[in-house]
Amino acid sequence: MKQVMDHSITPGFLLRFTLPSIVMMIVLAMYSVVDGTIVSRVIGTEGFSAINMVYPISGVVVALGTMFGTGTTAIVSRKLGEGDRDGASQIFSFVLAVTAVIGVIFAAAALLCLRPLVFLLGANEALFPYCYGYAFPLICFLPMSLLQIQFQSLIVAAGKPQLGLLLTLAGGVTNIVLDLVFMVVFRWGISGAAIATGIGFCIPAVFGLCYFRWSPQAAFRLVRPRQHWRRLAHAAANGSSEMVSYLSESVTTFLFNITMMRLVGQDGVASVAIVLYLDFVLVAISMGYAVGVAPLISYNYGKGDHANIRKIFRLSLLLCAVVGICMTLGTRLSGGILASIFAAPGSTVYRLAVAGLGCYSLSYLCKGCNMFASALFTAFGNGRVSAFLSFLRTLVLLSGCILLLPRLFGVWGVWYAAPVAELLALCVSAACMARYRRVYPYGSAQRNG
Repeated sequence: MKQVMDHSITPGFLLRFTLPSIVMMIVLAMYSVVDGTIVSRVIGTEGFSAINMVYPISGVVVALGTMFGTGTTAIVSRKLGEGDRDGASQIFSFVLAVTAVIGVIFAAAALLCLRPLVFLLGANEALFPYCYGYAFPLICFLPMSLLQIQFQSLIVAAGKPQLGLLLTLAGGVTNIVLDLVFMVVFRWGISGAAIATGIGFCIPAVFGLCYFRWSPQAAFRLVRPRQHWRRLAHAAANGSSEMVSYLSESVTTFLFNITMMRLVGQDGVASVAIVLYLDFVLVAISMGYAVGVAPLISYNYGKGDHANIRKIFRLSLLLCAVVGICMTLGTRLSGGILASIFAAPGSTVYRLAVAGLGCYSLSYLCKGCNMFASALFTAFGNGRVSAFLSFLRTLVLLSGCILLLPRLFGVWGVWYAAPVAELLALCVSAACMARYRRVYPYGSAQRNG
Protein backbone atom coordinates (compact mmCIF):
# COMPACT_ATOMS: atom_id res chain seq x y z
CA MET A 1 0.00 0.00 0.00
CA LYS A 2 2.68 2.51 0.98
CA GLN A 3 4.71 1.73 -2.12
CA VAL A 4 1.74 2.84 -4.21
CA MET A 5 0.68 5.92 -2.22
CA ASP A 6 4.13 7.19 -1.19
CA HIS A 7 5.15 8.69 -4.49
CA SER A 8 6.19 12.11 -5.71
CA ILE A 9 3.23 13.92 -7.24
CA THR A 10 3.57 14.52 -10.99
CA PRO A 11 1.00 14.72 -13.81
CA GLY A 12 2.17 11.33 -15.04
CA PHE A 13 1.75 9.70 -11.65
CA LEU A 14 -1.74 11.18 -11.14
CA LEU A 15 -2.85 9.93 -14.53
CA ARG A 16 -1.39 6.46 -13.94
CA PHE A 17 -2.89 6.24 -10.47
CA THR A 18 -6.38 7.40 -11.49
CA LEU A 19 -6.52 5.73 -14.92
CA PRO A 20 -7.88 2.42 -13.57
CA SER A 21 -10.69 4.29 -11.78
CA ILE A 22 -11.46 6.29 -14.92
CA VAL A 23 -11.64 3.16 -17.05
CA MET A 24 -13.73 1.42 -14.39
CA MET A 25 -16.27 4.24 -14.44
CA ILE A 26 -16.35 4.27 -18.23
CA VAL A 27 -16.97 0.52 -18.36
CA LEU A 28 -19.75 0.83 -15.79
CA ALA A 29 -21.32 3.63 -17.84
CA MET A 30 -21.04 1.38 -20.88
CA TYR A 31 -23.38 -1.12 -19.22
CA SER A 32 -26.29 1.20 -19.97
CA VAL A 33 -24.90 2.37 -23.31
CA VAL A 34 -24.37 -1.18 -24.61
CA ASP A 35 -27.84 -2.19 -23.50
CA GLY A 36 -29.29 0.88 -25.16
CA THR A 37 -27.38 0.39 -28.40
CA ILE A 38 -28.33 -3.26 -28.81
CA VAL A 39 -31.91 -2.68 -27.70
CA SER A 40 -32.29 0.22 -30.14
CA ARG A 41 -31.04 -2.01 -32.98
CA VAL A 42 -32.95 -5.17 -32.05
CA ILE A 43 -36.20 -3.78 -30.61
CA GLY A 44 -36.38 -0.15 -31.70
CA THR A 45 -36.89 3.23 -30.09
CA GLU A 46 -39.63 1.91 -27.79
CA GLY A 47 -37.19 -0.36 -25.99
CA PHE A 48 -34.51 2.33 -26.02
CA SER A 49 -36.87 4.85 -24.41
CA ALA A 50 -37.96 2.23 -21.86
CA ILE A 51 -34.43 1.70 -20.54
CA ASN A 52 -34.08 5.43 -19.98
CA MET A 53 -37.48 5.54 -18.30
CA VAL A 54 -36.56 2.96 -15.65
CA TYR A 55 -33.01 4.21 -15.11
CA PRO A 56 -33.98 6.12 -11.91
CA ILE A 57 -34.64 2.78 -10.16
CA SER A 58 -31.10 1.51 -10.62
CA GLY A 59 -29.86 5.07 -10.16
CA VAL A 60 -30.97 4.97 -6.52
CA VAL A 61 -28.84 1.87 -5.93
CA VAL A 62 -25.87 3.45 -7.69
CA ALA A 63 -26.33 6.46 -5.41
CA LEU A 64 -26.36 4.34 -2.25
CA GLY A 65 -23.38 2.26 -3.35
CA THR A 66 -21.38 5.34 -4.25
CA MET A 67 -22.26 7.04 -0.97
CA PHE A 68 -21.08 4.18 1.20
CA GLY A 69 -18.19 3.30 -1.10
CA THR A 70 -16.62 6.75 -1.30
CA GLY A 71 -17.43 7.60 2.31
CA THR A 72 -15.88 4.39 3.61
CA THR A 73 -12.90 4.77 1.29
CA ALA A 74 -12.04 8.17 2.79
CA ILE A 75 -12.17 6.75 6.33
CA VAL A 76 -10.26 3.58 5.46
CA SER A 77 -7.58 5.46 3.50
CA ARG A 78 -7.02 7.83 6.41
CA LYS A 79 -6.78 4.89 8.82
CA LEU A 80 -4.19 3.24 6.60
CA GLY A 81 -2.25 6.51 6.40
CA GLU A 82 -2.20 6.49 10.22
CA GLY A 83 -1.04 2.86 10.24
CA ASP A 84 -4.28 1.44 11.75
CA ARG A 85 -4.95 -1.58 9.51
CA ASP A 86 -7.20 -3.37 12.03
CA GLY A 87 -9.39 -0.30 12.42
CA ALA A 88 -9.70 -0.01 8.65
CA SER A 89 -10.77 -3.67 8.38
CA GLN A 90 -13.43 -3.36 11.08
CA ILE A 91 -15.01 -0.25 9.59
CA PHE A 92 -14.93 -1.71 6.07
CA SER A 93 -16.53 -5.00 7.15
CA PHE A 94 -19.34 -3.42 9.15
CA VAL A 95 -20.33 -0.95 6.44
CA LEU A 96 -20.27 -3.66 3.78
CA ALA A 97 -22.52 -5.95 5.87
CA VAL A 98 -25.08 -3.23 6.52
CA THR A 99 -25.22 -2.11 2.90
CA ALA A 100 -25.72 -5.70 1.70
CA VAL A 101 -28.85 -5.88 3.86
CA ILE A 102 -30.01 -2.50 2.55
CA GLY A 103 -29.64 -3.78 -1.02
CA VAL A 104 -31.86 -6.81 -0.38
CA ILE A 105 -34.55 -4.70 1.31
CA PHE A 106 -34.55 -2.14 -1.50
CA ALA A 107 -34.85 -4.80 -4.20
CA ALA A 108 -37.75 -6.51 -2.43
CA ALA A 109 -39.62 -3.24 -1.96
CA ALA A 110 -39.08 -2.22 -5.60
CA LEU A 111 -40.39 -5.56 -6.90
CA LEU A 112 -43.53 -5.28 -4.78
CA CYS A 113 -44.30 -1.80 -6.11
CA LEU A 114 -42.95 -2.19 -9.62
CA ARG A 115 -46.12 -1.76 -11.68
CA PRO A 116 -47.23 1.60 -10.21
CA LEU A 117 -43.59 2.67 -10.02
CA VAL A 118 -43.12 2.23 -13.77
CA PHE A 119 -46.14 4.42 -14.52
CA LEU A 120 -44.95 6.97 -11.97
CA LEU A 121 -41.67 7.27 -13.88
CA GLY A 122 -43.58 8.48 -16.93
CA ALA A 123 -44.27 5.33 -18.96
CA ASN A 124 -47.44 5.18 -21.04
CA GLU A 125 -49.38 2.05 -22.00
CA ALA A 126 -47.23 1.55 -25.13
CA LEU A 127 -43.94 1.69 -23.20
CA PHE A 128 -45.08 -0.21 -20.09
CA PRO A 129 -44.35 -3.78 -21.35
CA TYR A 130 -40.81 -2.76 -22.31
CA CYS A 131 -40.20 -0.91 -19.02
CA TYR A 132 -41.54 -3.76 -16.90
CA GLY A 133 -39.68 -6.41 -18.90
CA TYR A 134 -36.38 -4.62 -18.36
CA ALA A 135 -36.88 -3.47 -14.77
CA PHE A 136 -38.04 -6.74 -13.17
CA PRO A 137 -34.93 -8.89 -13.80
CA LEU A 138 -32.58 -5.93 -13.29
CA ILE A 139 -33.98 -5.24 -9.82
CA CYS A 140 -33.26 -8.85 -8.79
CA PHE A 141 -29.55 -8.14 -9.32
CA LEU A 142 -29.48 -4.76 -7.55
CA PRO A 143 -27.94 -6.07 -4.28
CA MET A 144 -24.93 -7.31 -6.27
CA SER A 145 -24.80 -3.96 -8.06
CA LEU A 146 -24.64 -2.23 -4.68
CA LEU A 147 -21.63 -4.33 -3.65
CA GLN A 148 -19.69 -3.98 -6.90
CA ILE A 149 -20.12 -0.20 -6.89
CA GLN A 150 -18.57 -0.01 -3.41
CA PHE A 151 -15.66 -2.22 -4.45
CA GLN A 152 -14.77 0.25 -7.23
CA SER A 153 -13.35 2.75 -4.76
CA LEU A 154 -12.45 0.32 -1.96
CA ILE A 155 -10.10 -1.66 -4.19
CA VAL A 156 -8.39 1.62 -5.06
CA ALA A 157 -8.05 2.35 -1.34
CA ALA A 158 -6.46 -1.09 -0.95
CA GLY A 159 -3.75 0.00 -3.39
CA LYS A 160 -4.94 -2.29 -6.21
CA PRO A 161 -6.51 -0.02 -8.83
CA GLN A 162 -5.36 -2.32 -11.65
CA LEU A 163 -7.23 -5.24 -10.07
CA GLY A 164 -10.37 -3.15 -9.88
CA LEU A 165 -9.97 -2.27 -13.53
CA LEU A 166 -9.64 -5.92 -14.55
CA LEU A 167 -12.75 -6.86 -12.58
CA THR A 168 -14.80 -4.08 -14.11
CA LEU A 169 -13.58 -4.97 -17.60
CA ALA A 170 -14.51 -8.60 -16.99
CA GLY A 171 -17.99 -7.56 -15.94
CA GLY A 172 -18.33 -5.23 -18.92
CA VAL A 173 -17.18 -7.79 -21.50
CA THR A 174 -19.52 -10.38 -19.97
CA ASN A 175 -22.39 -7.92 -20.24
CA ILE A 176 -21.71 -7.24 -23.93
CA VAL A 177 -21.36 -10.91 -24.87
CA LEU A 178 -24.47 -11.97 -22.95
CA ASP A 179 -26.46 -9.07 -24.42
CA LEU A 180 -25.86 -10.51 -27.86
CA VAL A 181 -26.47 -14.10 -26.75
CA PHE A 182 -29.67 -13.42 -24.81
CA MET A 183 -31.22 -10.90 -27.20
CA VAL A 184 -30.04 -12.06 -30.63
CA VAL A 185 -29.53 -15.83 -30.19
CA PHE A 186 -32.05 -16.74 -27.45
CA ARG A 187 -34.47 -13.92 -28.39
CA TRP A 188 -35.31 -13.06 -24.79
CA GLY A 189 -36.08 -9.49 -25.79
CA ILE A 190 -35.45 -6.55 -23.50
CA SER A 191 -35.39 -8.82 -20.44
CA GLY A 192 -32.28 -10.48 -21.86
CA ALA A 193 -30.47 -7.14 -21.78
CA ALA A 194 -31.34 -6.71 -18.10
CA ILE A 195 -30.20 -10.24 -17.19
CA ALA A 196 -26.91 -9.71 -19.03
CA THR A 197 -26.32 -6.48 -17.11
CA GLY A 198 -27.11 -8.19 -13.81
CA ILE A 199 -24.66 -11.03 -14.44
CA GLY A 200 -22.05 -8.40 -15.30
CA PHE A 201 -22.64 -6.88 -11.84
CA CYS A 202 -22.00 -10.22 -10.15
CA ILE A 203 -18.43 -10.72 -11.37
CA PRO A 204 -16.79 -7.75 -9.54
CA ALA A 205 -19.07 -8.23 -6.52
CA VAL A 206 -18.27 -11.92 -5.95
CA PHE A 207 -14.56 -11.53 -6.67
CA GLY A 208 -14.36 -8.49 -4.39
CA LEU A 209 -15.88 -10.45 -1.51
CA CYS A 210 -13.41 -13.29 -2.04
CA TYR A 211 -10.41 -10.97 -2.39
CA PHE A 212 -11.04 -9.02 0.81
CA ARG A 213 -11.88 -12.19 2.73
CA TRP A 214 -9.01 -14.47 1.77
CA SER A 215 -6.26 -12.61 -0.13
CA PRO A 216 -3.08 -12.15 1.94
CA GLN A 217 -2.21 -9.12 -0.24
CA ALA A 218 -5.28 -7.10 0.79
CA ALA A 219 -4.35 -3.93 2.70
CA PHE A 220 -7.48 -4.45 4.83
CA ARG A 221 -9.65 -7.51 5.25
CA LEU A 222 -13.24 -8.65 5.48
CA VAL A 223 -13.52 -9.76 9.10
CA ARG A 224 -16.29 -10.54 11.56
CA PRO A 225 -17.68 -7.04 12.03
CA ARG A 226 -18.29 -5.26 15.30
CA GLN A 227 -20.92 -2.56 15.52
CA HIS A 228 -19.63 0.80 14.33
CA TRP A 229 -22.83 2.78 13.95
CA ARG A 230 -21.09 6.12 14.38
CA ARG A 231 -18.55 5.18 11.72
CA LEU A 232 -21.38 4.03 9.46
CA ALA A 233 -23.09 7.40 9.91
CA HIS A 234 -19.77 9.13 9.28
CA ALA A 235 -19.23 7.13 6.08
CA ALA A 236 -22.76 7.93 4.90
CA ALA A 237 -22.38 11.62 5.68
CA ASN A 238 -18.91 11.75 4.15
CA GLY A 239 -20.07 10.08 0.94
CA SER A 240 -23.39 11.90 0.82
CA SER A 241 -22.18 14.30 -1.85
CA GLU A 242 -21.57 11.45 -4.29
CA MET A 243 -24.89 9.90 -3.27
CA VAL A 244 -26.65 13.20 -3.91
CA SER A 245 -24.98 13.42 -7.30
CA TYR A 246 -26.24 10.03 -8.47
CA LEU A 247 -29.63 10.33 -6.79
CA SER A 248 -30.08 13.72 -8.40
CA GLU A 249 -29.19 12.11 -11.73
CA SER A 250 -32.22 9.87 -11.31
CA VAL A 251 -34.44 12.86 -10.52
CA THR A 252 -33.15 14.97 -13.38
CA THR A 253 -33.43 12.04 -15.82
CA PHE A 254 -37.07 11.81 -14.80
CA LEU A 255 -37.51 15.56 -15.33
CA PHE A 256 -35.80 15.43 -18.72
CA ASN A 257 -38.07 12.55 -19.76
CA ILE A 258 -41.38 14.09 -18.75
CA THR A 259 -40.40 17.50 -20.17
CA MET A 260 -39.46 16.06 -23.57
CA MET A 261 -42.54 13.83 -23.56
CA ARG A 262 -44.63 16.99 -23.09
CA LEU A 263 -42.80 19.06 -25.71
CA VAL A 264 -42.04 16.51 -28.44
CA GLY A 265 -43.46 13.13 -27.45
CA GLN A 266 -41.80 9.70 -27.55
CA ASP A 267 -39.17 10.86 -30.06
CA GLY A 268 -38.15 13.54 -27.58
CA VAL A 269 -37.64 10.95 -24.85
CA ALA A 270 -35.50 8.87 -27.20
CA SER A 271 -33.38 11.89 -28.19
CA VAL A 272 -32.75 12.96 -24.62
CA ALA A 273 -31.88 9.35 -23.83
CA ILE A 274 -29.13 9.49 -26.49
CA VAL A 275 -27.69 12.67 -24.97
CA LEU A 276 -27.81 11.28 -21.43
CA TYR A 277 -26.35 7.91 -22.44
CA LEU A 278 -23.36 9.59 -24.05
CA ASP A 279 -23.15 11.88 -21.03
CA PHE A 280 -22.85 8.82 -18.76
CA VAL A 281 -19.66 7.83 -20.61
CA LEU A 282 -18.11 11.29 -20.84
CA VAL A 283 -18.91 12.21 -17.24
CA ALA A 284 -17.43 8.87 -16.19
CA ILE A 285 -14.00 10.28 -17.11
CA SER A 286 -14.32 13.16 -14.64
CA MET A 287 -16.04 11.04 -12.01
CA GLY A 288 -13.41 8.31 -12.36
CA TYR A 289 -10.65 10.84 -11.80
CA ALA A 290 -12.41 12.25 -8.73
CA VAL A 291 -12.97 8.77 -7.27
CA GLY A 292 -9.40 7.74 -8.07
CA VAL A 293 -7.63 10.79 -6.66
CA ALA A 294 -9.69 11.05 -3.44
CA PRO A 295 -7.94 8.12 -1.62
CA LEU A 296 -4.58 9.68 -2.50
CA ILE A 297 -5.66 12.97 -0.92
CA SER A 298 -7.04 11.18 2.16
CA TYR A 299 -3.86 9.14 2.57
CA ASN A 300 -1.59 12.19 2.41
CA TYR A 301 -3.95 14.06 4.74
CA GLY A 302 -3.72 11.27 7.31
CA LYS A 303 0.04 11.14 6.84
CA GLY A 304 0.36 14.92 7.19
CA ASP A 305 2.07 15.50 3.84
CA HIS A 306 0.63 18.91 3.00
CA ALA A 307 3.06 19.61 0.15
CA ASN A 308 1.77 16.59 -1.77
CA ILE A 309 -1.83 17.71 -1.22
CA ARG A 310 -1.09 21.13 -2.68
CA LYS A 311 0.49 19.52 -5.75
CA ILE A 312 -2.48 17.19 -6.21
CA PHE A 313 -4.90 20.11 -5.92
CA ARG A 314 -3.21 22.32 -8.51
CA LEU A 315 -2.53 19.57 -11.01
CA SER A 316 -6.07 18.22 -10.66
CA LEU A 317 -7.67 21.55 -11.49
CA LEU A 318 -5.45 21.85 -14.56
CA LEU A 319 -6.21 18.31 -15.72
CA CYS A 320 -9.96 18.76 -15.20
CA ALA A 321 -9.96 21.99 -17.23
CA VAL A 322 -8.02 20.44 -20.12
CA VAL A 323 -10.22 17.35 -20.21
CA GLY A 324 -13.35 19.51 -20.14
CA ILE A 325 -12.21 21.52 -23.16
CA CYS A 326 -11.36 18.34 -25.09
CA MET A 327 -14.71 16.73 -24.31
CA THR A 328 -16.65 19.82 -25.36
CA LEU A 329 -14.81 20.16 -28.67
CA GLY A 330 -14.94 16.42 -29.37
CA THR A 331 -18.68 16.18 -28.73
CA ARG A 332 -19.52 19.22 -30.85
CA LEU A 333 -17.40 17.99 -33.76
CA SER A 334 -18.65 14.41 -33.70
CA GLY A 335 -22.28 14.86 -32.62
CA GLY A 336 -23.66 13.36 -35.82
CA ILE A 337 -21.49 10.26 -35.58
CA LEU A 338 -22.39 9.75 -31.92
CA ALA A 339 -26.12 10.16 -32.50
CA SER A 340 -26.05 7.70 -35.42
CA ILE A 341 -25.02 4.92 -33.01
CA PHE A 342 -28.55 4.95 -31.60
CA ALA A 343 -30.77 6.50 -34.28
CA ALA A 344 -31.02 6.38 -38.06
CA PRO A 345 -29.47 9.49 -39.68
CA GLY A 346 -32.17 11.84 -40.93
CA SER A 347 -34.81 10.64 -38.45
CA THR A 348 -36.52 13.00 -36.03
CA VAL A 349 -34.75 11.39 -33.09
CA TYR A 350 -31.39 11.81 -34.83
CA ARG A 351 -31.93 15.50 -35.60
CA LEU A 352 -33.06 16.27 -32.07
CA ALA A 353 -30.09 14.39 -30.57
CA VAL A 354 -27.52 16.17 -32.76
CA ALA A 355 -28.90 19.57 -31.77
CA GLY A 356 -28.97 18.49 -28.13
CA LEU A 357 -25.38 17.26 -28.11
CA GLY A 358 -24.13 20.53 -29.54
CA CYS A 359 -25.72 22.51 -26.71
CA TYR A 360 -25.30 20.04 -23.86
CA SER A 361 -21.56 19.62 -24.56
CA LEU A 362 -20.85 23.09 -23.16
CA SER A 363 -21.50 21.70 -19.68
CA TYR A 364 -18.25 19.70 -19.85
CA LEU A 365 -16.26 22.92 -19.57
CA CYS A 366 -17.30 23.07 -15.91
CA LYS A 367 -18.31 19.54 -14.87
CA GLY A 368 -14.85 18.13 -14.19
CA CYS A 369 -13.82 20.95 -11.85
CA ASN A 370 -17.17 20.80 -10.06
CA MET A 371 -16.84 17.05 -9.48
CA PHE A 372 -13.27 17.42 -8.25
CA ALA A 373 -14.30 20.17 -5.81
CA SER A 374 -16.90 17.87 -4.25
CA ALA A 375 -14.49 14.91 -4.10
CA LEU A 376 -11.86 17.15 -2.50
CA PHE A 377 -14.02 17.89 0.53
CA THR A 378 -15.08 14.22 0.75
CA ALA A 379 -11.40 13.26 0.90
CA PHE A 380 -10.87 15.66 3.81
CA GLY A 381 -13.85 14.17 5.65
CA ASN A 382 -16.02 17.28 5.24
CA GLY A 383 -19.16 15.60 3.97
CA ARG A 384 -21.26 18.68 4.77
CA VAL A 385 -19.57 20.96 2.24
CA SER A 386 -19.19 18.15 -0.28
CA ALA A 387 -22.88 17.27 -0.07
CA PHE A 388 -23.86 20.93 -0.35
CA LEU A 389 -21.89 21.32 -3.57
CA SER A 390 -23.32 18.14 -5.10
CA PHE A 391 -26.87 18.88 -3.96
CA LEU A 392 -26.75 22.39 -5.34
CA ARG A 393 -25.16 21.37 -8.66
CA THR A 394 -26.94 18.16 -9.55
CA LEU A 395 -30.37 18.72 -8.05
CA VAL A 396 -31.25 22.32 -7.17
CA LEU A 397 -29.62 24.16 -10.08
CA LEU A 398 -30.14 21.52 -12.77
CA SER A 399 -33.73 20.75 -11.77
CA GLY A 400 -34.50 24.45 -11.63
CA CYS A 401 -33.06 24.99 -15.11
CA ILE A 402 -34.97 22.01 -16.54
CA LEU A 403 -38.22 23.32 -15.12
CA LEU A 404 -37.67 26.99 -16.02
CA LEU A 405 -35.73 27.24 -19.29
CA PRO A 406 -38.05 25.05 -21.46
CA ARG A 407 -40.96 27.28 -20.50
CA LEU A 408 -39.04 30.23 -21.90
CA PHE A 409 -37.18 28.67 -24.85
CA GLY A 410 -38.93 25.36 -25.58
CA VAL A 411 -36.73 22.41 -26.56
CA TRP A 412 -33.63 24.63 -26.66
CA GLY A 413 -34.20 25.33 -22.98
CA VAL A 414 -33.95 21.59 -22.28
CA TRP A 415 -30.59 21.34 -24.03
CA TYR A 416 -29.09 24.42 -22.37
CA ALA A 417 -30.26 23.51 -18.85
CA ALA A 418 -27.11 21.57 -17.99
CA PRO A 419 -24.55 24.15 -19.22
CA VAL A 420 -26.28 26.96 -17.31
CA ALA A 421 -26.52 24.86 -14.13
CA GLU A 422 -22.86 23.80 -14.32
CA LEU A 423 -21.66 27.37 -14.81
CA LEU A 424 -23.58 28.58 -11.76
CA ALA A 425 -22.26 25.60 -9.76
CA LEU A 426 -18.67 26.40 -10.76
CA CYS A 427 -19.00 29.85 -9.22
CA VAL A 428 -20.15 28.29 -5.94
CA SER A 429 -17.40 25.63 -6.01
CA ALA A 430 -14.76 28.30 -6.51
CA ALA A 431 -16.15 30.29 -3.59
CA CYS A 432 -16.10 27.23 -1.29
CA MET A 433 -12.53 26.30 -2.24
CA ALA A 434 -11.44 29.87 -1.58
CA ARG A 435 -13.30 29.88 1.75
CA TYR A 436 -11.59 26.70 3.02
CA ARG A 437 -8.10 27.21 1.58
CA ARG A 438 -6.73 28.05 5.05
CA VAL A 439 -8.64 25.26 6.76
CA TYR A 440 -7.35 22.43 4.59
CA PRO A 441 -3.77 22.23 3.32
CA TYR A 442 -4.42 22.52 -0.41
CA GLY A 443 -3.96 26.27 -0.54
CA SER A 444 -1.65 27.32 2.29
CA ALA A 445 1.59 26.20 3.86
CA GLN A 446 -0.03 25.64 7.24
CA ARG A 447 -3.31 24.28 8.39
CA ASN A 448 -4.97 26.65 10.81
CA GLY A 449 -7.67 24.37 12.08
